[in-house]
Amino acid sequence: MHIKLSSLAVASAATLVLAGCGGGDGGGESSGNLAGEGTGDSCVIEDPVPVSAALSLTGAAASYGESQQKGLQLAQEELDQKEGVTYDLTVEDDQTDPRQGITLFEQFAGDGASIIIGPTLSNTAFQAQPIAQEESVPVLAISNTADGITAQGDYIFRDSLTEGQVIPQTVAKAKEVYDLEKVIVMYSNDDAFTESGYEVFASSLEDEGVEVIDTLTFSKADTDFRSLLTEAKGANPDAIVVSGLIEAAIPLVTQARQLGIEVPIIGGNGFNNPQLMADAGEAAEGVVVGAAWNSSSDNPENTDFLEAYEAKFDSQPDQFAAQAYTGLMLIDEAVRANCSGERDDIKDGLGGIQNVPTVLGELSINDDRDAEHEAVVQVVQDGTFTVLE
Repeated sequence: MHIKLSSLAVASAATLVLAGCGGGDGGGESSGNLAGEGTGDSCVIEDPVPVSAALSLTGAAASYGESQQKGLQLAQEELDQKEGVTYDLTVEDDQTDPRQGITLFEQFAGDGASIIIGPTLSNTAFQAQPIAQEESVPVLAISNTADGITAQGDYIFRDSLTEGQVIPQTVAKAKEVYDLEKVIVMYSNDDAFTESGYEVFASSLEDEGVEVIDTLTFSKADTDFRSLLTEAKGANPDAIVVSGLIEAAIPLVTQARQLGIEVPIIGGNGFNNPQLMADAGEAAEGVVVGAAWNSSSDNPENTDFLEAYEAKFDSQPDQFAAQAYTGLMLIDEAVRANCSGERDDIKDGLGGIQNVPTVLGELSINDDRDAEHEAVVQVVQDGTFTVLE
């Protein structure tokens, strides 16, 4: 694998280009020889298929983007070992900034990318995706869970489960295990992802007959939650339910335990990051998080993924790495279905994905272009995410 560093002329985003064994300059340009012969494993395409990804490698969501980058890198290395199709994967930093996300999507569309992966956050996706839709470039979201992502157009797909798919299962399981009757809800009200999560939490709690004593809001930039948590503690809830990003989750959980709050803290997908346990330590114990993936899954795809990831990076993957890895594997599935790296053929191939074995489990793409597979409810126990029983 050839690795080359470059930069945008219009912005100072750091760029990592991972060029497949098929060669190419890594810039996403194609010579047009993307229609091949055969199908599936027998598919042969002459040129590398250009795939571009916008990930948050710096900024508030960098911990997610770094995991995604590793997942994509591992997937490409494994796909390079298959015969017939190679990929030129270009990964660029959206800086956790919607404006930079727009710039990257414009660049990718103009450079001839066959498909765009990302961006990392739903907030950026809502602003950048219309560019791809207008230019008829398929997009595969690998972490965007807010409602309405795929509704932006028929070229927009995702392999990440929506908050609407995961949170109801999380609330139902938490109610069963902890006998929840009343809770405090907290959420960041200045981010599309966390606002969407809050809305699903609110409706799910209502459906389960759990009383919301109060709803407390904060900014995604906040790091001191003591005042809100003191207010929450005074209400004597059975649990605190939070929709927030990992940068808020870590201090919120830490300060809650420092204030003597011992009830379960139930988080949305933003909590689903090993950084929670690494930085919050003992305070993270007992935090409940719904997820699209758990490392304890024993399907063969996941077992092989865990072994390969740990061997390459000397660390354990998280859900964001797993979804990114799965994303490139699904793109390969879509490309080989029509033996073509052309944009419309990939779009058609993604729409036809049904019951494909993946790291995330058996996965299908539904008529709304959303992924469908089984979710899992986790709890932090002894410093790791384990299935909540």
